[in-house]
Amino acid sequence: MGAYLALFSEIGFVLLVTTLAGALAGHWIDDQLGTNPIFVLVGFLAGAGSGGLYAYRMIARFLARFD
Repeated sequence: MGAYLALFSEIGFVLLVTTLAGALAGHWIDDQLGTNPIFVLVGFLAGAGSGGLYAYRMIARFLARFD
């Protein structure tokens, strides 16, 4: 039970950090270029995608330990 709790906590943290980092980086680029929300959206999607990929890899590694 504790291993599942640790896994889900780590997945949530990774998704939060990567998505937030992507959105903040996009916001900074938008400020530099004077564009409005385009790079925030791109950064958000890139961060969420990379976080999702990392979460998938964590789950696959976790499940491989039980085989």
